[in-house]
This record gives sequence, C-alpha cells and structure tokens, in this order.
Amino acid sequence: MQHYIDLSHTIDNGLITYKGLPAPIICDYLSREDSKKHYEEGTQFQIGKIEMVTNTGTYIDCPFHRFENGKDLSEVSLENFVDLDAITIDVPYTKTIEITENHLKNYKIKNKAVLIYTGWDAHWNTDNYFENNPYLTKEAAEYLRDAGVKLVGIDSHNIDDTRGKSRPVHTTLLGAEILIVEHLCNLQSLPHDGFTFSAVPPKFKGAGTFPVRAFATIKKV
Repeated sequence: MQHYIDLSHTIDNGLITYKGLPAPIICDYLSREDSKKHYEEGTQFQIGKIEMVTNTGTYIDCPFHRFENGKDLSEVSLENFVDLDAITIDVPYTKTIEITENHLKNYKIKNKAVLIYTGWDAHWNTDNYFENNPYLTKEAAEYLRDAGVKLVGIDSHNIDDTRGKSRPVHTTLLGAEILIVEHLCNLQSLPHDGFTFSAVPPKFKGAGTFPVRAFATIKKV
C-alpha cells in the first residue's frame, strides 16, 4: 500500500508567488451559463482560462531557466521528474537562514532528491514570505552537485539569496542538470528517508519553469 503527501501550494486567482511578478488570472473562457446555448437542455460545461508567468505556485526549474542552450521542460526525461528516491534534511529557519555545506554532510544523498525543510512555508501568502528567506550558499550547491544528487527542493521563497543580484545556486545546480523545486510545503509531514518524490510539469517547448503538483509517495508496510 502507498500513502501520498501533497507538497504543493494551491494556486488561486490573484496569488503572488514572487514579488514583482504578476499574479495569475484564473477565469472562465466559457462559463456554464454561456455554454447552455451550445447544448441541449441540462447539458453545460465550463472551459477555464489561465494567464500567468511560469514562476507561479510550487514550480520546477529546468536548465533552460538559467541557460539559453539548457534543456527545457520538453527535453527533460520523465525519470528525472517522477519516483525519485528522496531524503529530507531539516534546517529550521528559526536557527539559521543560511544553509551551508555543513548542514548537508553525513547524509547519503547520491542519486536522490534532496528536500530542504526550513519551515518557511508557514509565511506563505504573507509579506514576510518575500524577505530574509532561507537559502543555500554557493558552497552548499557545489557540495550537492559534487555528491551527485538528482534534484534539490526547498520550502522557501528562493533557493538563492535574493538580496544580491547573482544566483550561484541556480547556476551551479542547473548547470549540472540538477533540477530545482521551490515553494514546497508540508515537508514536516515527511519521514527523513524511505519515500519517493515526484514533481511533473507539462511538456512545454521553450519554457524552463512551470508549476508542478509535487508529492511524496510513502510505502506502508
């Protein structure tokens, strides 16, 4: 038997995920009322319309997000998105917002999805979420790259320190074709290991970032 834990935020009309980027517009393209004239009595449908930037909600970054010639969403194989052996590493934001390589050592992380649990998702959809958020250092990203991880996720506003203009963690990880998932939630519900992680985006050409329904699969014995 399997148990699933949802690790994604809900995307609502008007949600701000990243300050300075527009909120999604979620509305009817064809409302149920307007559809009635196309069908016999008692039959109606709704067709939705969504306008948004790709950095919305819980989303995944592929190499194309950072590198012009990097793989986009359509070019990354499914096995890189789904059923990845995973591990959570606890680095509470109440103790530090700077996550270094020392926080990541002494764990078996090769070929795994590494999910960094900081607890920052408690500030989701508030002004506090956008300021002084937990982040990885450049050296931490290099450690993860050299350790051969498959994917790195975090329950924070950004995996990089956004107070500067460089993005060394994105550069290091995506340069090594290590996927990134930001704005995760509910990581406190996960065991430290013994589960798999999935975060599958649509197969878009020419896009390097898109919302995902990220989730963990835990096998019940």
